[in-house]
Amino acid sequence: MSCRNLLIYMNADLQKKLLPLFHYVLKPGGILFLGTSEGAGEFAQLFTVLDRKWKLYQRKEDLPGSRRGATSRLPPPQLAIEAAPLRSTGKAVLPEKRPLRELTEQALLQQLAPACALVNGQGDILYLHGRTGMYLEPAPGEAGVNNILKMARQGLRQDLRMALHKTAGSQEIVHCPGLSVQTNSHFTRVDLTVCPLDVDPAAAPELPLYLVILQEAPALVDSGPEQQTALPASVAAVDPPSTARSAPDTRAEAKVEARIAALKQELRAKDEYLQTTQEELETSNEELKSSNEEMQSVNEELQSTNEELETSKEELQSVNEELSTVNTELQNKVFDLSRANNDMNNLLAGTGIGTVFVDHQLRIMRFTPTVSRIINLILSDVGRPVAHIVANLVGYDRLVADTQEVLDTLVIKEIDVQTSEGRWYTLRIQPYRTLDNVIEGAVISFFDITEAVRTRDALRAANDMIQRAFVVRDARDAMTVQDLAGRILAWNPAAQRMYGWSEAEALLLNVRDRIPPQLQDDALTRLEQLSRAEILEPYDTQRLTREGAVVAVSIIATALLDEAGQMYAIATTERAKEAAIGRSGGGC
Repeated sequence: MSCRNLLIYMNADLQKKLLPLFHYVLKPGGILFLGTSEGAGEFAQLFTVLDRKWKLYQRKEDLPGSRRGATSRLPPPQLAIEAAPLRSTGKAVLPEKRPLRELTEQALLQQLAPACALVNGQGDILYLHGRTGMYLEPAPGEAGVNNILKMARQGLRQDLRMALHKTAGSQEIVHCPGLSVQTNSHFTRVDLTVCPLDVDPAAAPELPLYLVILQEAPALVDSGPEQQTALPASVAAVDPPSTARSAPDTRAEAKVEARIAALKQELRAKDEYLQTTQEELETSNEELKSSNEEMQSVNEELQSTNEELETSKEELQSVNEELSTVNTELQNKVFDLSRANNDMNNLLAGTGIGTVFVDHQLRIMRFTPTVSRIINLILSDVGRPVAHIVANLVGYDRLVADTQEVLDTLVIKEIDVQTSEGRWYTLRIQPYRTLDNVIEGAVISFFDITEAVRTRDALRAANDMIQRAFVVRDARDAMTVQDLAGRILAWNPAAQRMYGWSEAEALLLNVRDRIPPQLQDDALTRLEQLSRAEILEPYDTQRLTREGAVVAVSIIATALLDEAGQMYAIATTERAKEAAIGRSGGGC
């Protein structure tokens, strides 16, 4: 299924409502075709870009737990309804027994696993595990796709954005220990870990995926006299606590305080750096928004320019129509158009390809290029008399006299002529008439009848062959024709009387069916002799009849050759020497 967005003049708010609606109505893997000035915008997580130039997008699968304001009142998809478990109206369905291993693993995950979230590259939450309310809270405003960067509490958002960006760039695990995150009324130390997931692309179309792990960090050192002190790892590395802890060590405490001051300074510098980075990012976002607004303004200007061009195009079309009308009126008044019509009418009346137009003095007015193959004419011959032109006609030299006779009698004259190249033409001479039926010269036309002459000669040859065929049909000897594979091609009545097969039956036979088995090798040898163009004398052999009787015959075999001198068939004349001498099983 494909959708095409033709709403060019929509504002941004209306587009934000329609794009989720398009995602809802598209089938899985459907194609969205937007206009040249449109784009997916902030809904890039719903579509995959196929072609950015032509604005082709492909629908992604629904993100788990996502909500859209434009589709919140729509019913669930049909697939979800069909996938819902059916309620049984009869017997109660017993719950499926779960494996003990699965129950044990789930219990361990609930007790030991920290809170975590599965997100994509933009921070959209795909899955939540554990209790994340201490670290995440819903963002104010219209509910849409849950984004972990917008839901992160104060003190976690900047480090989470930097860690997710760093993991996406390097595909390495990033740890951020000891983050101070503000909860309801106090601050909690949180260890943040972002690691990439290596999954099958077919199983997760919204790749890449990242796992955000949020875990409460160990408490800071409490200096109270009644509680046991615990130092962070960095401090412990500098000065591990003594085993006794009975008396304070002034030198060790000074080192710890110096280390704590250095860590605070480092944290302060890190916060300032992050704040600067955040401000620069916001500035870049504002610049991008302003650039987008400028592009929209340019798009509107281009649209208005396009409308002006359309108006100009309509005006030019109307002017062009007026010019066409004026041009038609002027062409109807030109004298040369009348002369061209006269030439065309006479050319069609002559029904020839090669045509020469002459005046009363037999001077050439114009001619067609085809006639130059029959009469030696060039462009400079226009105005010369026909008598000065050399014609390539064999045995015909009355062109001038016949043309003058037509002009005198106004009777069309046709003569078959032959050129020196051996081609035949019908020469037609007729008067040149204007539309007012005024004689202004003559039209000499030539049209090719070479194929007709060849057909006529072929018909004569065919008639001769038919006459010879009648001779073969009336012959008393059996005459057959077979090809090189042994298939019978011709079978005269005498052969039918001698062997018993009709002509239709014989044309379905092979010559091997008529030769006794013991004589087939001898027939093959004679066929090879004929293929070497050897002349065979009449020879005696035996043939089988339809009833299986063996007939002694005398055969004259002749090779039939084509125009290239290659043998293509064998003609035989067979004459019976005596009556049948027995059946095929007992003949010799």
